[in-house]
Amino acid sequence: MSEAQAAEQRRDEFAEELFEKIIGTMEVATVYLGDRLGLYKALADAGPTTPLELAERTGTHERYAQEWLEQQAVAGILTVEEDGADGSTRRYMLPNGHAEVLLDQDSLNYLAPVARFTMGLVRPLPELADAFRNGGGLPYADYGADAREGQAEANRPMFINLLGSEWLPAVPDVHKRLQEADPPARVADVGCGTGWSSISIARAYPKARVDGYDLDEPSIELARQNAEEAGVADRVTFHVRDASDPTLEGRYDLATAFECIHDMGRPVEALTGMRRMVGEGGAVLVADERVPDSFHVPGDDTDRLMYGWSVLFCLPTGLADEPSVGTGTVMRQRTLRRYAEEAGYRGVEVLPIENDLWRFYRLLP
Repeated sequence: MSEAQAAEQRRDEFAEELFEKIIGTMEVATVYLGDRLGLYKALADAGPTTPLELAERTGTHERYAQEWLEQQAVAGILTVEEDGADGSTRRYMLPNGHAEVLLDQDSLNYLAPVARFTMGLVRPLPELADAFRNGGGLPYADYGADAREGQAEANRPMFINLLGSEWLPAVPDVHKRLQEADPPARVADVGCGTGWSSISIARAYPKARVDGYDLDEPSIELARQNAEEAGVADRVTFHVRDASDPTLEGRYDLATAFECIHDMGRPVEALTGMRRMVGEGGAVLVADERVPDSFHVPGDDTDRLMYGWSVLFCLPTGLADEPSVGTGTVMRQRTLRRYAEEAGYRGVEVLPIENDLWRFYRLLP
């Protein structure tokens, strides 16, 4: 094969790859619609459903419902009865197993909120293009409720299923302290978002008292609602407050930061604040993205996911907090270790906790 023929072959392969990615992007957008409009739930509740029946159950227009159902069937997300029937009478249903991925909010396989998060990430694309030109950032608020709530609901299953049953028990002295009653353990959950990490700690350790800290007021409002609904508002308190506030020194037995250090414009200040919070006898735990220790190409699916999040969301929001070190999602181990050293920690341990997306660290005050 000549050099020109090889270039043509690679061109054709890449065109096909990109075309498939474009189709996938549009299909994620239709999953977003099915989730937000309650279309999947209506199908799960009712079984085989015609477009008119779906429209009536969800308060949507029949013509839109029919087109969406046909698209979902063509994409392989739904199955169809009476394939040769007239479009208005054809019946559609969720295949076995799909409902868990699209509807089960407690399942570790729940991916509908990831589609919502993704749609939130592309919301400010014109503004992001401007940021590329001027070097500025985009405020977290610019991404709206879809990014805020989609990310929170995507992480929620891990928190409620794993935080108290696998993650914290993997640190025996911390686990024991959280179980003790006298005096009750105090936990500072830094960058708590909508509160599911804080709530999950309180659920797993009924004797502990948890304070969640975040600078995003809408997230804290949702966190307070979530704590009330979870029945732990008497033991979990949420604050719109900078966790590096020196007045918090020495108040806590444990400080945690789940998937947020890489988002911070000044991570060393945050880690310094966490060290001061717990003093000499406390513990500091950080969970952040499980990325490779060095750059390599081609990347695997996790690499691609992390860099996608970084370009569209984590780097722009981090750069909005000036001055900023501009970490981005792909925070390698050596970067966190450097931040920890600059923050005054004696060392960093990688904890023996297995997770496909996150790596867990213990920082030694």
